[in-house]
Amino acid sequence: MNDFGINEMIEMQKALQERYKDQWKPICPDRGKDQLLWMIGEIGEVIDIIKKHGGEKASQDEVLRETLIEELADVLMYYNDVLLCYRISAEELKQSYISKFEKNMKRW
Repeated sequence: MNDFGINEMIEMQKALQERYKDQWKPICPDRGKDQLLWMIGEIGEVIDIIKKHGGEKASQDEVLRETLIEELADVLMYYNDVLLCYRISAEELKQSYISKFEKNMKRW
């Protein structure tokens, strides 16, 4: 896996949602808030690792780094669920990202 992009992650999330469709609530705009809250929880777990161990140790210690990366993957999974909830395509995200980047490049 050389390049791992939004489209691939979204397809994986669709497969995960399909796999557990009988156990999980369906992906829809009304579920977006819940997915955002779960994502914030995962971000908290990332922050806890860094707060407890420091950034250097979290990035260099093999076990902590693995845990850090796993928690960041959880954040991305919920992030992609949010994209699915609001039917935001990779192309829409790309265009908005580029626009925001260009604004930020001129900001200061």
